[in-house]
Amino acid sequence: MPTTTATTILRGGEFLIQASEADAVFTPEQLTEEHRLIGQTAREFVDHEVLPALDRLEEKDWALARDLVRRGGGLGLLGVDVPEAYGGVGLDKVTSLVVSEMLARSASFGATFGAHANLTVVPLVLFGSEAQKQKYLPKLLSGEMIGAYGLSESGSGSDALGARTRATRQADGSFVISGEKMWITNGGFADLFVVFAKVDGEHFTAFLVERGFGVKSGKEEHKMGLHGSSTTALIFQDVKVPADQVLGEVGKGHKVAFNVLNFARFKLGAMCSGGATAAIGESAKYAAARRQFGQPIASFGAIKHKLGEMVVRTYAIESLLYRIAGLVDARIDATAHDPTDGSAALAAFEEYAVEASIAKVAGSEALNFVLDENVQIHGANGFVRDYPAERHVRDARVNRIFEGTNEINRLLIPGMLIRRAVKGDLPLIPAAKALQDELLGPPSMPSVDEGVLADERRAVDAFKKTALMVFGLAMQTYGQKLTDEQEVLMHLADIAIDVYSAESATLRAQSSTARKTPRASLQVDAARVFVNDAAMRIDTSARQALAAMVEGDTLRAMLAALRRVLKITPINATSLRRRLADETVSRGGYPLT
Repeated sequence: MPTTTATTILRGGEFLIQASEADAVFTPEQLTEEHRLIGQTAREFVDHEVLPALDRLEEKDWALARDLVRRGGGLGLLGVDVPEAYGGVGLDKVTSLVVSEMLARSASFGATFGAHANLTVVPLVLFGSEAQKQKYLPKLLSGEMIGAYGLSESGSGSDALGARTRATRQADGSFVISGEKMWITNGGFADLFVVFAKVDGEHFTAFLVERGFGVKSGKEEHKMGLHGSSTTALIFQDVKVPADQVLGEVGKGHKVAFNVLNFARFKLGAMCSGGATAAIGESAKYAAARRQFGQPIASFGAIKHKLGEMVVRTYAIESLLYRIAGLVDARIDATAHDPTDGSAALAAFEEYAVEASIAKVAGSEALNFVLDENVQIHGANGFVRDYPAERHVRDARVNRIFEGTNEINRLLIPGMLIRRAVKGDLPLIPAAKALQDELLGPPSMPSVDEGVLADERRAVDAFKKTALMVFGLAMQTYGQKLTDEQEVLMHLADIAIDVYSAESATLRAQSSTARKTPRASLQVDAARVFVNDAAMRIDTSARQALAAMVEGDTLRAMLAALRRVLKITPINATSLRRRLADETVSRGGYPLT
């Protein structure tokens, strides 16, 4: 099931310095019939079996939660990322993305599903021994066993490697684990845990620990949202773990933790995209039905602005997610590997770790915006539990904390880019130097390209130059101490996020126009609005970053260079948002897929 026509597969982070062609980027419009059928299966499962059971799940009916996982397993939804040899269906990452989008329609069950399928099954596929895979995967894929992931501790949330849980070697080669893990999804009823502990107090290691070894669960946490998922502490009091339960290698637990998080961040972005599209449907239907001053509120400009902007931001997230999935699949396909070997997928997600963090941050924040506007469109009804809008907001808030907080990911994005640049894996430094030389020379003639989205393509090129200018100055100003300048790093991250989002939206709209897909003109509208607004955000981020690094004449010179690079003429975004809003209301839902 090929998912890209790319002849050259960009490496992770290369989007900042290399152009992509629209026909080399995977988009939702390229989904195969098989992709769509699996998506339909997942959607019907959630609509017909999960959502009707939501009240019971929120009353902590964990027997029902287990049964729903089993039913999902029977449909093959748990085994999308698992080779057929272990009972999975061995499909591509685009399929995995589609399934995650559909499961997002129930956030609580989505969390249960994700902890099991993404955070327990995937580590086993990527790092498990053959014996471990044969022992656990069939039971996990059928739902006979439920999995959970034990990384966080009360004193080491974002600082995962600072874990205090200890695994002490025994004379027979086994280990005794002591400590406590916090905020564990599925913690109240899972049977198998991926647990991280320090062997002999220093070698960070992953283990497969069965509940029957002696793991105890703490009480259920009283959470803001996700009331239909189990979240508890895990307590290890001298839990004896056989030697063959080490996942990967002793002292290499960071490889398990960080690489699984790359995958989980991508999947969380998919959940956010799916949640946003569902909420847009709720808003559209409510705005069409709710009448004020003798007419539907959908006819008011203020509501049209909200609906239009909700669609624009969701379109950008959806576009970048499918682009990432296409890149990952293309890299896996281009790597010779045995179908049972997870190393190709592992290397692909490690390659696109920057893009995965972008998906997580951008997705969670776009969803937050959409759900907040959903409440606002519902007015007072959005603030009470008679409508799902209130629950959506509570359930989604944790997405900016899950899988590394958005602040941590904002530090990771430029941090990973800079490390790759210093190692020579990403030619960021030569590109920044070339831009500096260009700015010292005479102005270049603008492109004569006048095709569809020509202005937006030129704008994206300007965004990349802005990113290079700010990255270059940051590396020149701080050198090795740049990692200490978190405010500057966060501005750099915001610029990179908008660059990737804007380019992904533009490429998708170009592709749809070339393919003459239905509603291609609406996609052009969405891309134009996103690029227009991204220009203002990038300008603000760049100015703040520059002012944090230099001052006086140097700052004035850098601001002059910024004005030369980032010359974007605003468009009439109001009319485009209105058109998108009207189409959303007419269709009763998200109009761009």
